[in-house]
Amino acid sequence: MTFTLWLALVGAGILISLTPGAGAINTMSNAIVSGWRRSLWGILGQQVALLAHIMIVAAGVGVLVAGSPILFEVIRYTGAAYLIYLGVRQFLARPVEQDATTAAVLSLESGWSMFRRGVLVNLTNPKAIVFFLAFVPQFIRPDRPLVEQYTVLTLTVFAIDIAVMWFVFAAAARAIARLTRSARGQRVLSRTFGSMFVGVGVLLAAVH
Repeated sequence: MTFTLWLALVGAGILISLTPGAGAINTMSNAIVSGWRRSLWGILGQQVALLAHIMIVAAGVGVLVAGSPILFEVIRYTGAAYLIYLGVRQFLARPVEQDATTAAVLSLESGWSMFRRGVLVNLTNPKAIVFFLAFVPQFIRPDRPLVEQYTVLTLTVFAIDIAVMWFVFAAAARAIARLTRSARGQRVLSRTFGSMFVGVGVLLAAVH
């Protein structure tokens, strides 16, 4: 991959990562509940899903998913249902009166739990496969070593997405974390993020 082509990849990757979606919502939610540092677990889980999408496209399975209406619909509705489930659960979450003890308890969600949710949030979005099917070939030259090109592309996408998720979306969530100190603030945030998850899920199910 030439340096000019790599710079184009970086620019496109930044724009794509900055586009709000289920991953960004999940990252902000984790940062508010468990803190900025521990939100990294969910971000890393999301990268596993991105790796799976790139591997699917590289293996040519993306063509199968894009060309199989039934398979695409099954994955699409599964992803939509999972996002709606997360949204409803968060929307109905009860506020907790915080003191030093309860504040510590709120941050005790395991890293594995956040990691697993991050994987599922991104993995159950079949449109990501179709997107990568259109995106990846723009930066791959078939007359050059493919393994090297896919490695550079994958590492670049990972670095950009982790940086944007952690230093933009998770950091932005820190600014509103103070709302969690009151029951009213917790309800506002729970309903806001719950509604956002549900909204993304509904859009995923409705938009073709």
